[in-house]
Amino acid sequence: MNRKNKWIIYGIGLSLLLGGCMNMDNAKGNGVDDKESAEKQVKNQYVRVQEYTGEGYALKNGEETDKMAEENHEEVEKAVKDFFLKEYKTDVKVHNIVGNEDGATVFVESTNPLHFYTYAIVPIDIANEKIQSDRVFTQEGQVESAITEGLYRSIFKDEFDHLDHYLEKIANEEPVTGRTVESLQHVGGSGYMTPYYFLSSTVVNDESIKPVYDLYMEDPQVSTEKLRAAYNEQAFDPTKFRVVINLFMKDKDTDPDEKVFNKVVSDIESMVDIPRGTYSIFLNDNTVLKQSFEGVKDNSLEKAIPDEIIKE
Repeated sequence: MNRKNKWIIYGIGLSLLLGGCMNMDNAKGNGVDDKESAEKQVKNQYVRVQEYTGEGYALKNGEETDKMAEENHEEVEKAVKDFFLKEYKTDVKVHNIVGNEDGATVFVESTNPLHFYTYAIVPIDIANEKIQSDRVFTQEGQVESAITEGLYRSIFKDEFDHLDHYLEKIANEEPVTGRTVESLQHVGGSGYMTPYYFLSSTVVNDESIKPVYDLYMEDPQVSTEKLRAAYNEQAFDPTKFRVVINLFMKDKDTDPDEKVFNKVVSDIESMVDIPRGTYSIFLNDNTVLKQSFEGVKDNSLEKAIPDEIIKE
C-alpha cells in the first residue's frame, strides 16, 4: 500500500478507536460529560500545522522498539548511513527514529548531490534485545522513487522554481500556509517534498526518466546537463508523474477558503511554465493529526482523483 494513503488510514483508525471509547462510556451512563471528554481527546490529537515538527508521530506497536532504538541510537544511525552509501551511493542525514512493530523506521534526508526525504527500516530482535544492523532494508521502490523525484527536480529546475515561486507568493498574499520543514525532516520520508507539495513517481513504470535514473546510479556525480540529455521526453506520460499540492489555512479554527482554493486551481490550470504532470490540490484547515502527519479531513477542499489537472 502507498505510504501516503496510510496516513489517511491511520487517521481513520484513530477516529474509530476514539469513537468506540466514547460509545462505551455512554453505555456506562456517563452521558454528556463523557462525550465532551472524548471530543476533547480527539481534538488533542491535532496540532496547528505551523507548530507541528513531528512530535507525537507513532507507528503501530512501536513503543518497545522505539525505546531500544533510542538506547542504541549511534548504532542505528551508523547502520542506516552505511546502508544508503552502499546501496544507493547516497549520503544521508538521520533526522528521526520511530519504533515500529518489528524494528525502527529511520527518517533521513539526502545531503548530496540530489535532495529528497525517505526512510529505512532497521530490524530489532526484541527477545534478545539486539539491533540487527546487517539487515537494514527499505520498502520496495521507496528509495528508487525518491531518487527519481530528486532527478526530476534537478533536470527541470526552472519549471520547479516557477512552481515554488508561485506557491510562496500565494502563501504571502493569501491566508494560507504550508507544513514546517522540521515536519518534513522528522516524519516526511516521501521523496521530494517542500512545505507546499510533494512528488509521486516510480522509475519502474516511467520510461522517460529511467535512462536518467540509470545514468545517475552509475555515477552520482554526473553533470545535470548529461542527465537532462538522457531524458526521453517523447516517452513522458503525465499520469506517471504527480505533483500533490497541500495548503493549509493560516488561522486557527478556520475552514478552508473556497475563494482561495478556486484561485489556486485556476492558476495551476492556466500556468504553462511549471513541470508537466498530473496535479492534485488540497486546501485544509489549520491542523494536522500528530500521530500520522495527515492534514486532509472531511472539510478539506480538493481537486484530486478522478478530477486531477493534467499538464501535458
